[in-house]
Amino acid sequence: MMWISKRLRHGGTESETAADLGVATIGGEQAGVYARGEVRNLALCAPGGLAWRPKSGDRVLVLKGGPGGEEAFVLGVQGESADLADGEVELRSEAASITLRNDGAILLQGNVIINGEAYQPCQCKSGGIAEGGQG
Repeated sequence: MMWISKRLRHGGTESETAADLGVATIGGEQAGVYARGEVRNLALCAPGGLAWRPKSGDRVLVLKGGPGGEEAFVLGVQGESADLADGEVELRSEAASITLRNDGAILLQGNVIINGEAYQPCQCKSGGIAEGGQG
């Protein structure tokens, strides 16, 4: 994150951060963050297809933009060091996670709900295929 965190002001002598690492003071859709002071009602940004809301106490990255850096956006949470190899991905909440491993394995932790029903593995004796061709 350091490559994004520094830029030079007009005179080239004073440095200003274009990004700060702060602590979320207000979670939810319009977050509040304390970095160099508290700022509230910050918009959230995440990769396409990912919905995310920080919780109070999360360490988050705040990016400043616009003329003079007066617009700020919360980009993401500083994550705990997960047991991941390079190229692997983990999506985590407090009680659930999905991990995509390089070997093709998908690890699910938590309760699996499909169409509103708790997932129950097939207990049949036909090698995982239930009567009528459904597993």
